[in-house]
Amino acid sequence: VQLQASGGGLVQAGGSLRLSCAASGRTFSSYNMGWFRQAPGKDREFVATISRDGIFRYYADSVKGRFTISRDNAKNTAYLQMNSLKPEDTAAYYCAADRLMSSTRGSEYDYWGQGTLVTVSS
Repeated sequence: VQLQASGGGLVQAGGSLRLSCAASGRTFSSYNMGWFRQAPGKDREFVATISRDGIFRYYADSVKGRFTISRDNAKNTAYLQMNSLKPEDTAAYYCAADRLMSSTRGSEYDYWGQGTLVTVSS
């Protein structure tokens, strides 16, 4: 599966953005999806994951209550709604697909999209 992330941009602190991850192919519903981010000079970190059917969702503590992960299997797309953004959310955001499980570990994921940059100004 090929993944295409989009929706990044420049936003003021307290603002919102919605990231999208469009998947090619007919097997999107077979994959658990995850979002990760990487800030300049830092390691990649887990943000959120959602199961194939959308029922199970799990978030990093740093984004819990502010970010919402969702998916639309009919549209082959996963989303990350980001509210109450903070300057420390500034990073390149990546979506990923995992056939086996909804994992917090990037090494478990099979496919990755290119990053979309989110910049939050103070």
